[in-house]
Amino acid sequence: MTWSKRLFDLAAALFLAVLLSPLIVILTLVILIRDGRPVLYISERMKTADEPFMLWKYRTMTVVEKDSGVSGGDKSARITRTGAFLRRYRLDEIPQLWNILRGDISFVGPRPPLHRYVEMFPELYGQVLQSRPGITGLATVLFHKHEENILSECRTPAETERAYIRRCIPRKAALDIIYQHRRSLCLDFLLMLKTVFRKLPLK
Repeated sequence: MTWSKRLFDLAAALFLAVLLSPLIVILTLVILIRDGRPVLYISERMKTADEPFMLWKYRTMTVVEKDSGVSGGDKSARITRTGAFLRRYRLDEIPQLWNILRGDISFVGPRPPLHRYVEMFPELYGQVLQSRPGITGLATVLFHKHEENILSECRTPAETERAYIRRCIPRKAALDIIYQHRRSLCLDFLLMLKTVFRKLPLK
């Protein structure tokens, strides 16, 4: 990560943390009252090919004893009413401002993968994770909705796993590598705007 990108992340994260502080309090209380504890979902992700970190999100699903892999149609029944609202507007990502301040992730970059997928595709993620992972990115903007549609059709964990490995990982990685070759603060800012204002054209 360049020093200019890191300074931009710190300034933007601090600004948004202050700006969104009333919303953070409200969302925390709503989840606590409607769905109970825990308020946060904390998951191990990979910062580099061999360096893990703990990613923070608002909890959007009911708690189960064992959970693994990405979310597909097989997990849809676990999504709470509050969680569905948070996911629709990507408000569940707000706690990741803490991860940005810590330097775990950036605002823009490849989505941080689970360790299991890095182990499955070490060469691929060795290249993808040369960029600091981010909350959003080129793959998120261009492929996120398509990925949701693919995984929503899966009805078992095994089916979700196959679809994610075969149909999602290669396409997302290709977009992440395109971003890696063209990254700049201007592109980062445009991708952040595109994440919020989805109808904004991306050229």
